[in-house]
This record gives sequence, C-alpha cells and structure tokens, in this order.
Amino acid sequence: MTHIQALYQHPAALLQDLIRFDTTNPPGNEAACVAYINDLLTSAGFRSVLLAKDPERPNLVTRLEGRGSAAPLLLYGHVDVVTTANQRWMHPPFEAKVVDGYVWGRGALDMKGGVAMMLAAFLRAKAEGLVPAGDVVLAILSDEEAGGDYGAGYLVENHPEQFEGVRYALGEFGGASMYVAQRTFYPIQIAEKQMCWMKATVRGPGGHGSRPMRGGAMARLAEFLRHLDRSRLPVHITPSARRMIETMAATLPFPMGFVLRQLLHPLLTDVVLKLLGEKGYLFEPLLRNTINATIVRGGEKVNVIPSEIDVEMDGRLLPGFGPEDMVSELRRVVGDEVELEVCRYDPTDAELDMGLFDTLADVLREADPDGVPLPLLLPAVTDGRFFSRLGIQTYGFTPMKLPPDFSFFETIHGADERIPVEAVEFGANAIHRALQRYGG
Repeated sequence: MTHIQALYQHPAALLQDLIRFDTTNPPGNEAACVAYINDLLTSAGFRSVLLAKDPERPNLVTRLEGRGSAAPLLLYGHVDVVTTANQRWMHPPFEAKVVDGYVWGRGALDMKGGVAMMLAAFLRAKAEGLVPAGDVVLAILSDEEAGGDYGAGYLVENHPEQFEGVRYALGEFGGASMYVAQRTFYPIQIAEKQMCWMKATVRGPGGHGSRPMRGGAMARLAEFLRHLDRSRLPVHITPSARRMIETMAATLPFPMGFVLRQLLHPLLTDVVLKLLGEKGYLFEPLLRNTINATIVRGGEKVNVIPSEIDVEMDGRLLPGFGPEDMVSELRRVVGDEVELEVCRYDPTDAELDMGLFDTLADVLREADPDGVPLPLLLPAVTDGRFFSRLGIQTYGFTPMKLPPDFSFFETIHGADERIPVEAVEFGANAIHRALQRYGG
C-alpha cells in the first residue's frame, strides 16, 4: 500500500498530519500546511497552482478532470484555525493524539477535519480512476478565521477565472448529525447569515478620577450593555429557515412537530423558544438578526474619567437584510444617544439554488438510513459568502455521524476540540459518493 493509499483509506491519519501544523490565525502561517497538501497532490498526479496575497499565506487550487457533461463542482476548505490561548486542554492541541476513538486537536472540527475528508475523497477519486460528470475543482484556503481577505476573498477578487463555470460548491458546516426528540437529522447548509460588525460610541463628561461622576460615559456604557443584554431584535422568517423548520417539524411526532412549526409565527416565536429550553438556542439565531458586544475600549489612565468609550460588536444579519436594517433595529433597543457605525459588512447572495440538494440528501440517506437530511441556515459565516459573488451556491457538506451526547457547536473553537475517527471516515466516504453521483 502506498502512502497516498494509506491516507485516503484512513483519513483520520491525514487529519492528524494537518493538525500538527500550527496554523493559528493570526498570524496564520499556512504555507507549510499548504505545501504538505501540495506534495500529496503532486505525488498523486495532480498539478496545482498556488495563489497568494502574502507568500506565507498561500491558497491552492487544483482540478480533477471530468467528462464535461456537467458544470465544474468546487470543493473548498480552510486550514487556518483559531487560537488556543488561555484554554486548558486535556491533550495538547497540536499533537493530534487519538484517544478514546477521537482525534484531539485544534481544527479537528473547524475545519481540518473537513479538509481531510475532501482530500481523502479527492485522492481516492484519482486513484480509482473516477471521471466525474464535470471537473472537480479543489481549493485549499487560508485566512477564513480572520475574515478571508488573504484567502477566499483574495481569490474571488483577483483570480475568478479559477472558478469559471462553477455553479455548486461543497464547503464547511453541514452534514453533522443532530438529535431532536430521538430523531437523527443531518442538516445540509444551504444559506448563511451575513457578517455585520458594528461599533457603538458612548460619550459623557470626563475629568479627574478624584471627582465623583454620576451619569458619565461609564454609567451610560453600563446602561447600553444592559439594554443589549435584555432585548431581542425582531423576528423574521426567511425562506431558508422556513424550509429547515418545516422539514424537521414534518418528521417529528405530535406534539413536538406541532410546537416546532409554531416558530414560524412571529407572534409565537419567543414563546415557543422558551418552551424548547436549551433546544431553543439552536433556532433563535435563525429567526432574527443578532448582535453581541465583544470588545470594549475606553480610558487611558486610572485617574482620568474617560469621556468616550467604544464598544465593538459582532452583528449577524439574516439573508436578504442589509446593514441599514441592523442599525434601525439596534437603534430601537439602545436609543438615540449612542453613536452607531458599521465597521464591516460582507454581503451574501440571498438567492437559493437547491439543484444539488436532493443528490446530497440521497447520499446521507444511504449512509444512515435512519437519518433525515434537511436544509440548514447557518447562524455563522463561512467563505461561501465570497463564492456567492461569483454565482456559486455553496452547500455545507462535511458529513459526520456524531454520538448523541457530543456537543458540536460547544466544542468548535473551544478547549478539547476533537472528532470521532469514525466520523472522519463517514464524511470522506460521503463526499466521495457525492463526487460519483454529481451530474448523474
């Protein structure tokens, strides 16, 4: 057995190799990891192109030639990861140990696990002589975790020719099993929320720290944060959220299915979210624009009362909404005394193309006959927002069959990030099957 065969037949070993490259972003330093992937692809007979805004942060694009009877299909994933600073891990985050049937390490879920699945499927397709209906374009990306300006954003803006003719893409965050009322669901991402970073500026009288101050900028900051914490922005039912909830509700028994369907009535949404308890956290960000204060900057010296404080906020907009909607909705919550500014807005094409959904759903049904595929609106953002500007519909499709007690979203970006070895194999096989089925 060759080294390449060993990796695509055992994708968890490939994932271990990827995790051992410390690609914490910032600064990223993805070059060594991308070079390793390039060496694998070259050994397998592929010819890649490396495209970079910064030589230490390259992106790789390669292609498996198809029959030309379908448009090219894009597979893409990022190899940068978030920080592990101030986290306490049971196993070192870049040693990629296999313990208790899991690969442990930063990026195991987000998203070196998905990249390992794609690479394994891609290498297997080449080795087995698969000639898909259309070319399969594989893109290995940098910088997703810090905005994508050196990764997908750079490629879309400067090298769109690499994706000419592509209509559909498989990317991150879809296909991981979730469990509701003892039913197994496999959400396939069809849409995502939009990044809308905001800044609020709170002002008040400054002065010497020895002088008692009432109602100053600090007090107004506290009031602002209290309003933000206790208020919710309005409910909106988007087409993608409706598809997801209706599909799930139709599968669940009474009364759970009936209760879930009431989420789609804005006057009842918050009542139902409360009834759902912890499960309500899964649905709430799909039904409204959201914003969280994340960074506070104010004050220069301990004996000087600040007259101005800035609060940076992570805002996420539903598909079809714009930054003016965020400002308007937020203004109703915090009042007129706070200055609001949009710092960054990354739009996503709100048009849905469901043409590949049934194919991917069939792949998952075959992999797990007890599972129910359903469309997913992702409350986060991915590199899919950049590719949407080229008219490419991304499907989040990195399938994982996870244990019912595994906390997927709580594990991503946290300490002890890990993925079951069997889940990596499950995903690699599902993506390979999707390549076989594509355009059929």
